[in-house]
Amino acid sequence: MFAFVPNISMSEAEFYQLKDFIYQYCGLFFGDDTKYLFEQKLNKRLKQLRLSSFRDYYYVLRYGQDKVAELASVIDLLTTNETYFFREPCQLRALTDEIIPELCAQKEQQGDRRLRIWSAGCSSGEEPYTIAMLLLESPRLIGWQLEVIGTDICQQVLQAARRGVYGPNSFRVTDRYYRQKYFKPSIKGEERWQIDDRVKSLVSISHLNLIDPRHIALLGPVDLVLCRNVIIYFDLESKRRAIGHLSRQLADGGYLLLGHSESLINVSTDFKLCHLRHDMVYQRPQGGRK
Repeated sequence: MFAFVPNISMSEAEFYQLKDFIYQYCGLFFGDDTKYLFEQKLNKRLKQLRLSSFRDYYYVLRYGQDKVAELASVIDLLTTNETYFFREPCQLRALTDEIIPELCAQKEQQGDRRLRIWSAGCSSGEEPYTIAMLLLESPRLIGWQLEVIGTDICQQVLQAARRGVYGPNSFRVTDRYYRQKYFKPSIKGEERWQIDDRVKSLVSISHLNLIDPRHIALLGPVDLVLCRNVIIYFDLESKRRAIGHLSRQLADGGYLLLGHSESLINVSTDFKLCHLRHDMVYQRPQGGRK
């Protein structure tokens, strides 16, 4: 039998030290009522690393040889990455019926047939793969150079996104048409499906911190950003920083899609709110750069 190892207690000072360090690293804000979450979730890492205190763990995060990988483990443990294919269908209707046709018209006037879409906070990949399927369904985009960029700060979900294998929960609102056309059974006898290579070939998956301007700049300009249910985890200052970085990557006339519970009120004046037929979205005005 395995000996029971009791949880290590976290002091108030250790809690504030850890949560402030995580905030400085990636902008994720944890309130004073999350000490129990920190203590329960991070005890796993202390036991695996054979540490005797959270203070020791803080020094591992700050100065350890594998500090970057360890910080990624912390983010994985402390955040929720619940998602599924074709989430927020009204917004997706606005995307396919209104936003993409307008972007195509703008680009065709410039002799440009390239479309780059960024899923910022892509989690396990359902969002960027959904966008890729919708692009493949559009006759207007035949012959276009299409790219969907999925990024997230959590390494564990990025590994799942790269595998592209999903269980029933990911398909809770997916029409049978898409399941049959763009997925195949992954393992015989199990309810898991592998995304088709046609979809996967349009999508790149990479690690990215939304408050790190140097790495964000490497993405290059994009025409559309989906950043849905991400900034709800940020305080006002981190929201302003993250949205500012997104704005700088977005081409004039490009669109920003947030989650329905999110808003740019008091966050940014770079965008105008557009009332489309199917949803409300944000757009970066033409010639609106400062």
